[in-house]
Amino acid sequence: MVVASCSKQKATTREVENTKAVLIILGTLQDGGSPHIGCKKNCCKNLFETPDPSRKVVSLGLIDSENKQTWLIEATPDISTQLKLLKKSSKFQEDETPDGIFITHAHIGHYAGLMYLGKEAMGAKEVPVYVMPRMKSYLEANGPWSQLVLQKNSLLKPLKNDSILNLSSNFSIVPFTVPHRDEFSETVGYKIIGPNKTALFIPDINKWSIWQKNIIEEIAKVDYAFIDATFYDGNEISSRKISDIPHPFVIESMELFKGLPASEKSKIYFIHFNHTNPLLNPKSKQSKFVIKQGFKIARFGEVIKF
Repeated sequence: MVVASCSKQKATTREVENTKAVLIILGTLQDGGSPHIGCKKNCCKNLFETPDPSRKVVSLGLIDSENKQTWLIEATPDISTQLKLLKKSSKFQEDETPDGIFITHAHIGHYAGLMYLGKEAMGAKEVPVYVMPRMKSYLEANGPWSQLVLQKNSLLKPLKNDSILNLSSNFSIVPFTVPHRDEFSETVGYKIIGPNKTALFIPDINKWSIWQKNIIEEIAKVDYAFIDATFYDGNEISSRKISDIPHPFVIESMELFKGLPASEKSKIYFIHFNHTNPLLNPKSKQSKFVIKQGFKIARFGEVIKF
């Protein structure tokens, strides 16, 4: 289900109300969003004048209707509208902030939204922000993030690698490190554990082959896998070196997973799309090919029962 109209929004809210726990896709884009700053290509040309409201930077929301709690995964530059959608979808939430925000790493699309918790914007009060050790130290030691801590707009909650954190009777979460460009912090993915389903969330990783874990084995342990699909293939990268922005191409991931049975392929949701990625267009030949191969493409507003 994609939230693209008022009627769709109402349908999403009803679906959430009638389900104990759900995951909602609040964004699917790479850090720079779409339209992308300075882009002169056809992929962004019309979007500057006519923005697409479904083009949000990658984020997930967790909604526990039974315990009346919500959580946000990633604090993106689109956090204002993403938090509002999370609140509207949950129906029960009265506060404008969730019960916690989880950060994967210190690249702009994944934590820069924290700035809106500060006094220049929301002036929030002690919003729990769950972070790994290096990320915690970075936020504490560098402005403007340190001001959020000192003024208690955010309350940093430490996470431990491969250690389960129980959020409620319906949700738990496990952070795990992945290899990425860790200039300021470590990078993690999350295993999200619901009452009936589990999911992996790995929006950024350098290459599957250099991870200490086997991605195929990890997918086998869950019901859904939201994985890095920044670039469809190398043709998108014309002005920058791939060594500067390493990610598994979608075509590489499909080749790696091609031998999986249909039941395993259907768990995989490609997410975290660069503005150049043709998978952003459901009608593109690349999108149709991915679907034909048995995989899924994450779409903004989609609700998944947990």
